[in-house]
Amino acid sequence: MLTIETTQDTFFLKKNTINCKGKLLNLDELVVMGILNLTPDSFFDGGLLNNNQEIIEKVQKMLSDGATIIDIGGYSSRPGAAEVSEKDELDRVIPIIKLLIKQFPEIIISIDTFRSNVAKQAINAGAAIINDISAGNMDANMFATVKELQVPYIIMHMQGTPQTMQEKPTYKNVTLEVIDFFAKKVNELNKLGINDIIIDPGFGFGKTIEHNYELLNHLADFEILELPVLVGFSRKSMINKVIKTTPQEALNGTTTLNTLALSKGANILRVHDVLETKQVVDLYKKMKVNTI
Repeated sequence: MLTIETTQDTFFLKKNTINCKGKLLNLDELVVMGILNLTPDSFFDGGLLNNNQEIIEKVQKMLSDGATIIDIGGYSSRPGAAEVSEKDELDRVIPIIKLLIKQFPEIIISIDTFRSNVAKQAINAGAAIINDISAGNMDANMFATVKELQVPYIIMHMQGTPQTMQEKPTYKNVTLEVIDFFAKKVNELNKLGINDIIIDPGFGFGKTIEHNYELLNHLADFEILELPVLVGFSRKSMINKVIKTTPQEALNGTTTLNTLALSKGANILRVHDVLETKQVVDLYKKMKVNTI
């Protein structure tokens, strides 16, 4: 098992600031990323937003509740999700990005896509971050696009694709293999001059329940990469299969895992429930301030 020391006295110097279109975001402050799904088939909130006014109200609430970033996606990445054409993805996300930039000029939007053209058009429409579940593996042009755009880039680990990822995922040592995956990707990105990188271990993406909890248990080991860490547990099956809940009942489980992740060095929590997550962050920060 990996046994890297990651206490406060570690020699690793984590890069915890990113430049979002001229706005320097300090991830040491612990960031809540609110999920805005524009898909009809997402596992928890698919198809719930039916018009622009509902979307504006949803985003207004997330921002008021404490979201720093709004993550917009038009392609469901749940296990076994149906394919979505690039045109359909663009039609779902670009008008909404423009709408939200007009309504909330200071908003920081990340575009959840593995397609370089969708990423480019989203950034041109006003998004500030690219969130790629495939870390460039599903579009050979993605790294070059990120280099051209010079925006922060979230890379996630996934074994397989959304259509195949839960078909018997196998690892000899999931923590070591995921860290090695990121080390190689980060080296490749750094050579291209891309340095604003955030890593996402990909909980639930090509991993069994046991893999997910082993990764969470060793999340602090990712400090070796010296990069901000994003986690996304929100209402996922890794919660529901353990405590026998549905996604609709999984808020308490989500809160528990988010708290554990903060204690192990997570910087960004990607969630459906912003208010409750911001409360977790505030309580955790208060505890840290008063820790001797």
